[in-house]
Amino acid sequence: LFVCLAAYFCFLMTALGVTAGAHRLWSHRSYKAKLPLRIFLAAANSMAFQNDIYEWSRDHRVHHKYSETDADPHNARRGFFFSHIGWLFVRKHRDVIEKGRKLDFTDLLDDPVVRFQRKYYKSSVVLMCFVIPTVVPWYLWGESLWNAYFLASILRYTISLNVTWLVNSAAHMYGNRPYDKNINPRQNTLVTLGAIGEGFHNYHRTFPFDYSASELGLKFNPTTWFIDFMFWLGLVTDRKQAPKEMIQARKERTGDGSA
Repeated sequence: LFVCLAAYFCFLMTALGVTAGAHRLWSHRSYKAKLPLRIFLAAANSMAFQNDIYEWSRDHRVHHKYSETDADPHNARRGFFFSHIGWLFVRKHRDVIEKGRKLDFTDLLDDPVVRFQRKYYKSSVVLMCFVIPTVVPWYLWGESLWNAYFLASILRYTISLNVTWLVNSAAHMYGNRPYDKNINPRQNTLVTLGAIGEGFHNYHRTFPFDYSASELGLKFNPTTWFIDFMFWLGLVTDRKQAPKEMIQARKERTGDGSA
């Protein structure tokens, strides 16, 4: 039981390193975070082991700029398998590289936390993704190293990877489009549950600057709750939001009428 709880805790930390960190903070600059929080999110991102913050954010910005084209690193028009995991098995399309070079990523390397994580990424991944999730359960309550390694490290890592990839695949193919019916990204409840708030994808692609990546209210969005809690602690400032009037006007103009 305890090792399963440890695995779930590591999963949540892993997810936040991607959702609140690499995605909403560094890729989209949808809010500002003070140094202690940026250090925590960088450590959590190393636990996620999905490329360092600079590479993750660079690819994600290219994905937004050239979505559903050959310049999109995980172009969903090439099918579910490619957008989910296949894009990692092949060389990047030349358009991804050529058009990606036209974007400015200097703001990422201006952050010393991003530079530090990038410099020591391999060692930080070994420590955060594999050593700590294995050693802590063994040390604190005598869990076997075998169970701790395969549950809190390997299984947790496998699940977290696939949950993230579902945002690229399933959330581009299955669901409704209440904000913009002219783009592929959709609202996908199952992806939202797994990716702690990242499945409101039609909203996010319509208003990518919004720190919540969804309409606020009673919707399930643990990443937003985390950012709001950090705001309450004074570690987050300048949360960007789409005004309600803008959201409603966009729904009426381009939405599919589902919400």
